[in-house]
Amino acid sequence: MEPQWASLGLSPLSRVQLDELLQELLDRVSEVMASRERLRSLLDAVVGIGTDLDLRSTLERIVVAACQLSGARYGALGVLGPDDRLVEFITHGVSPDQHAAIGDLPTGHGVLGLLISHPEPVRVPDISAHPRSVGFPPHHPPMHSFLGVPIRIREQVFGNLYLADKANAPEFTDDDQEITIALAAAAGAAIENARLYAVGQRRQRWLAATAEIINSLGEDTTTADALALVARRAREVAEADLVAILLYDEQTATLRVAVVDAAEPVPGLLGAVLPVAETGFAPVLASQEVVRLDQLAKAAPWPAGLPDLRAVAAPFADGQGVLLVAHSGPARPDDALMLTAFAGQAGLALHRAQAREDREQLLVLSDRERIARDLHDVVIQRLFATGLQLQMVATMPSVKPELAERIGSAVDELDSTIRDIRGAIFELRSPAGQSLRAELRALADGAAEALGFRPELVLDGPLDSAVPDELRADLLAVVREALSNVVRHAAAGSVGVHVRVGGGRLSATVSDDGRGGAVPRGGLVNLGERAALRGGTLSLEPARPSGTVLRWTAPTH
Repeated sequence: MEPQWASLGLSPLSRVQLDELLQELLDRVSEVMASRERLRSLLDAVVGIGTDLDLRSTLERIVVAACQLSGARYGALGVLGPDDRLVEFITHGVSPDQHAAIGDLPTGHGVLGLLISHPEPVRVPDISAHPRSVGFPPHHPPMHSFLGVPIRIREQVFGNLYLADKANAPEFTDDDQEITIALAAAAGAAIENARLYAVGQRRQRWLAATAEIINSLGEDTTTADALALVARRAREVAEADLVAILLYDEQTATLRVAVVDAAEPVPGLLGAVLPVAETGFAPVLASQEVVRLDQLAKAAPWPAGLPDLRAVAAPFADGQGVLLVAHSGPARPDDALMLTAFAGQAGLALHRAQAREDREQLLVLSDRERIARDLHDVVIQRLFATGLQLQMVATMPSVKPELAERIGSAVDELDSTIRDIRGAIFELRSPAGQSLRAELRALADGAAEALGFRPELVLDGPLDSAVPDELRADLLAVVREALSNVVRHAAAGSVGVHVRVGGGRLSATVSDDGRGGAVPRGGLVNLGERAALRGGTLSLEPARPSGTVLRWTAPTH
């Protein structure tokens, strides 16, 4: 049977040309269909990477889509940090075992670095033959053909797409490059959306943490509890490795580490006192500016063992101190702004907690003053009047001697009671916190266990208000040393400690009924030096019938 085209009367040459034209048409149709399929795949990939708002998942989808569209066996997406170094490297086609064998991620040298320094597409048939090639690390799979395309977010380069080993072809084509460039452009928009979503989520968490701190400061919340809550919530929201709150003391120009919340404990950090002049936090306090620290360990004379972390230091309101947030990962540019707002609101909340504590303290002091006034104006006066009446009765001629003696003993007891009440009045009127009287009682209680009995303690005068701070430490050291010597050397059956302030002088007397010579030469030298430095005196005398009396005095002004 004759072919259909034979009836057309075509010559054999025309027949061949027609066959060629038909074949060319079929090839073009195949190319159009293939291009259509690739465009559809590109569209599907763009839609796919745009549906996920999680940044990490979005980056992984981009790498997979680039490999599928270009036919690459291997793909990677390198994220650039602030210093144009690769801070994250997401791969496709490399197994976890190969990852572990290769070791550390690339830092951006060789051909990878070419894309970082010159963010333009790079396509080569053999990567090892490129002039910038530095070779592969051990255990790295062999790669030949290479295609690299930058990913831009507006005018900023976010990172680079790296594709290697074109399947079933010696190298990547122009079409591969064009479709990868198109994918990178869509990827930039998807990454920006994911980043904006992540920023919005973090801002929401910061706002929620701020609201929690403000709402949690109820009537029973102390400043210490508020500080601990601020540190804990800051570390949770910032996903930090360490958060510390440093409170500023204007009188000493120092920062004290008041609170530490860390993933791993740092011995010696809590309570550390840092001179502001020796730290990198002076701008935070002086101009209320946020300071970024690339190496936290070098920012201050920290205790040994502080991990080397990046950090952001934000000021509390009114120069109260510094909120320090440190982490081992890359810094987030938007965290500084959110941390500033959080620290400012937290500082105001701390102000409120401190003001409430101050009000409560004033109420306590007011009650203590009222009680002290009542004791002085009512109780002591009545006891004093009662003592006078008893003394008058004791002097009457009709009173028998034994009764007069008993009345005299009762008057002595009243005098002792009046002295104790006056001591209580002085303590009630002393500043809040650990009083000198309480510390002296603690020394007596501490010696009781070693002595087998409690020393008799007599405190006379306004010790907490009349003894200056510089004498306070000396007095405690003298009483401590004297009691220690009695415990070690006197073998005493009774010990008396009498501390008195009045007439511009402070005196401490420690007496015992032991074997005498209880204070060794070294102890005498130390106590004498303390007295001499303050313009005072030290004396050591024998007691009657046995024992030793130590007297230490110093002026109070």
